[in-house]
Amino acid sequence: MQYALLNGDKTAALKGAQGICIGCGKKVIAKCGVVKIHHWAHSVAAKCDSWWENETIWHREWKEKFPVDFREVNFFDDHLQEYHRADIHTNAGITIEFQNSPITLHELQAREAFYPKLIWIVNGLKFKGFKILKALPHPNHPALENYEFRNSEHLSMIRKTDALRQNANAEVLNFYHQDLKNIPITTAFYAFSWRNPHLAWLNVVCPVFIDFGGHFLYRLRTRYQVSENYRYLQMVSKKSFMAKYGDSSHL
Repeated sequence: MQYALLNGDKTAALKGAQGICIGCGKKVIAKCGVVKIHHWAHSVAAKCDSWWENETIWHREWKEKFPVDFREVNFFDDHLQEYHRADIHTNAGITIEFQNSPITLHELQAREAFYPKLIWIVNGLKFKGFKILKALPHPNHPALENYEFRNSEHLSMIRKTDALRQNANAEVLNFYHQDLKNIPITTAFYAFSWRNPHLAWLNVVCPVFIDFGGHFLYRLRTRYQVSENYRYLQMVSKKSFMAKYGDSSHL
């Protein structure tokens, strides 16, 4: 935890200090060593938040982009009879969770059910076998209405009529084809491949933004198709994300 109550105030960990957990009300001790980031820890094992994960520098750097009042907001779960500590909860009622470690589908769905307006930011640098591929045309461009993307590392499509007929010999069209060559390729949408996907993220309902470092996030999107759904990425600048969610004057 970044914050605890110290003399009644929401306070970051201070060397040698003891405070009170803002959620469960139990005693916490400041951990201010030289290896791990400074944080508060419960003095004895406590059933406080079963969704807790070790906080990394990546978590902390993201949290510190937001106003202090948005960070580590606690809610009580009547079903589990415990508190859940949202990484970020904005004035607009939006919860943002930063996920660094793998998560089970069960826990993911539980969190999505608990927080009415949830956004995920996931550390993509932990993903193995993930490759961002070619730029795409806008997947919902009107000229593509009668075509479907193929799930392949090679950017190509088939006609929707072939998909409806389940034609095993459907003609595969690339973007040099006469029917597609005039559709503009964007710099906002990208194909990707994922050799060993984390299935939880492929079954997510709430918005997911993947952080690979740098100045951009990649939102995981789905184009719903007759043949099979097509997942792709939408590139979003971190600056625009923060303008929308990070500054209370924008909410």
